[in-house]
Amino acid sequence: MTKENIIDILKTVYDPEIPILDIYNMGLIYDVCVKNDKVNIIMTLTNPACPMADMILEMVKNTIIKKFPNAEINIDLVFDPSWTPDLIKDDDIRKMFK
Repeated sequence: MTKENIIDILKTVYDPEIPILDIYNMGLIYDVCVKNDKVNIIMTLTNPACPMADMILEMVKNTIIKKFPNAEINIDLVFDPSWTPDLIKDDDIRKMFK
């Protein structure tokens, strides 16, 4: 299990309210660290009051566990720095948010 493996998995997870781009390319993932069977993810949401927060965090965990059943996953949900459309990795989609 590598950082690249986890990033590839995160690219399959979508915010149910914004299903046009995965959470990685939306810029919601700030950092991924993999050491042995431990995965630490620092991420944010588009809004601190996101009603889908619990669902998104569960989707992240479940998607990783499906591929790596022995993984120990820690998600640190942060709101500093705040998410902005500038974090979107796709130029065309970023323009839609401005």
